Amino acid sequence: MDKIVGRNPVLEAIRAGRNFEKLVVQQNAGGSIQKILDQAGERHIPVQHVDKSALDRLAGNGGHQGVLAFVSDFCYAQIEDMLAAARDKNEDPLILVLDGMEDPHNLGAILRSAEGAGVHGVIIPLRRSVGITDVVAKTSSGAIEHIPVAREPNIREALKKLQNAGLWAAALDMDGERYFEKDLTGGLALVIGGEGGGLRRLVKETCDFAVSIPMYGRLASLNASAAAAVTLYEIKRQRIMQTRG
Repeated sequence: MDKIVGRNPVLEAIRAGRNFEKLVVQQNAGGSIQKILDQAGERHIPVQHVDKSALDRLAGNGGHQGVLAFVSDFCYAQIEDMLAAARDKNEDPLILVLDGMEDPHNLGAILRSAEGAGVHGVIIPLRRSVGITDVVAKTSSGAIEHIPVAREPNIREALKKLQNAGLWAAALDMDGERYFEKDLTGGLALVIGGEGGGLRRLVKETCDFAVSIPMYGRLASLNASAAAAVTLYEIKRQRIMQTRG
């Protein structure tokens, strides 16, 4: 059973139809808590009211914003589900592949950007990567309820499957072409490495080409979540311009 903390993540889980064991709410909490309670009532979700200290213990921290939910385990998707989602929307597939993201805050922020940019799915490794945790869910502001996430045992094989389905694999790497000068339309898998080591060599070699984000200050690179957001929205911009042209 999973735990979701925070108002937006819990509200999005209710809206997405996630199976709830129960909702735990801080006594006398106001604001958007009432909206959560109203929607929980419509779905007949059991609600337990507790004092703040009890909720702090259940959440393990003070960042729960007055609400916590116990829900069914997160259901990981399959690559085929992502490709089908693109077909259903009559769109070229856009898949984000993360090679070893270990910080749950980074993963949550990336999922939020990916959902906002219209990504059809995100692939993470089965090992050497954080999975979907309560911290990821909270940081994503509920995005995990709306974007398919697959957990694959072999990222190279996952990339080959996407390539066989007609997608190009683009590595985000310092040695690549400048991302805004590369045609990123059509079916695409964007591959981003982990926070410390970046892309593994064999994963990078499996990609069809590489793109980079030029840096104009003193730092060598952006962090993974910022780099993902910048590149995904450039891909979205190019797709919009293509449909207008």
